[in-house]
Amino acid sequence: MQMSDQREIKADPATVYAALLDPEVLKACVPGTQELTGSPEEGYEAVVVQKVGPVKATFKGQVTMTDMVPNEKLTISGEGKGGAAGFAKGGAVVTLEPTEAGTLLSYDVEAKVGGKLAQLGGRLIDGFAKKMADNFFQALQDKLEGPADTAE
Repeated sequence: MQMSDQREIKADPATVYAALLDPEVLKACVPGTQELTGSPEEGYEAVVVQKVGPVKATFKGQVTMTDMVPNEKLTISGEGKGGAAGFAKGGAVVTLEPTEAGTLLSYDVEAKVGGKLAQLGGRLIDGFAKKMADNFFQALQDKLEGPADTAE
């Protein structure tokens, strides 16, 4: 499963880049995260609880940051095992470009699943992966900008 998207964030690239490396921000932005420890240089250990269709699982795994070009781009890769539910792994190449309003954050995501999760069907998995990516980057944007002003 692959997808790409982008969003405008009202913060400079250095602020967005720093947020992507901050374990507290990552923990807050990944739905279902129970714990996240580590550092960008050595990688993170994560425990995430997710429900995909009828399957609920606790994933334990690693997240690594590679191809890091400060304030411009990085690759986030993760792999988790969910016991009987199977496994999930994937990554996102994130690029940051300065704009008049702040930063244009673009991402290309690739995800794979196996085990019981793979039996749920591609459309359900693709929808879940897209929702996870959208939720992560929306939470990151909210964290940096504050909650969206709905009065517009």
